[in-house]
Amino acid sequence: MKKIESKHLLGLEKISKKDIETIIDVGFTFREVLERPIKKVPVLNGKNIVNLFFENSTRTKISFELAEKRLSADVTNFSASSSSVQKGETLKDTIQNIHVMKMDCVVMRHPVPGSCLQLTNYVDVPIVNAGDGTHEHPTQALLDMMSIKERFGKIEGLNIGIVGDILHSRVALSNIYGLIKMGANVKVCAPPHLLQRGIEKLGVSVCYDVDDLIDWADAINVLRIQRERMGIGLIPSTREYRTFFGITNERLARHKKELVIMHPGPINRGVEIDSEVADSDQAIILDQVLNGVAVRMSVLYLLLGSKDFE
Repeated sequence: MKKIESKHLLGLEKISKKDIETIIDVGFTFREVLERPIKKVPVLNGKNIVNLFFENSTRTKISFELAEKRLSADVTNFSASSSSVQKGETLKDTIQNIHVMKMDCVVMRHPVPGSCLQLTNYVDVPIVNAGDGTHEHPTQALLDMMSIKERFGKIEGLNIGIVGDILHSRVALSNIYGLIKMGANVKVCAPPHLLQRGIEKLGVSVCYDVDDLIDWADAINVLRIQRERMGIGLIPSTREYRTFFGITNERLARHKKELVIMHPGPINRGVEIDSEVADSDQAIILDQVLNGVAVRMSVLYLLLGSKDFE
């Protein structure tokens, strides 16, 4: 059976290109499993996976839980809002108490960057980062790359644009690390105050005109504008953002080119992307959702699996 070098999936910054390729390739195998009448394989039968979510989540949590159940693993869900964390229990104590119950893997989302790395000091089982603050969201980037490869047949040499709140986006950072390693050309586009200083050091180029990005790109990943940030003046108004950076139907019509549109969700329709664009044939947003289950099956299988499957 295939294996990866990494014991954990904490991010894509330090993972090898070979491991990324293996995860995506096995992801396509599991995509075929998801198309079968019986969408389940017994490769993680008897394994106990704990989902630790210290932040609210809908799509990522459901996707991981579906992936775990499709692999026949036992699933334990932990929610911080209904746990002893509310009584002052530390992350270390929470984890170690769960660990002695003989778990085999931890999937964790946490608002503090680096929390998943810290977790490796407390337990000796594989850790999968489901998003740690503004740091990384590796499985989202992996499913994005899988979706790109599914559409184009390759990743190397493609021009991939990322538009939106780059500064606060863990999705953007993981995509940048992964796409650069896989040989893509990456360009980011955002208002200047929503870009990190020196982001070019990561190997990307920068532009501030979304029309220039559309002219250049083969595919564009449209990031959610987080309404909760608007109260602190980062974005003057949704109307202004849509005018200058929105992927609108009118804007795409002017360019008259083939362009693949992606979005990690949830979508603010009419703000960063129009409904007509999100629902069009050039959007692969629903493919991303399905590939999210497949690629998470791949990650868990490669970290925990001990036998082949058909």
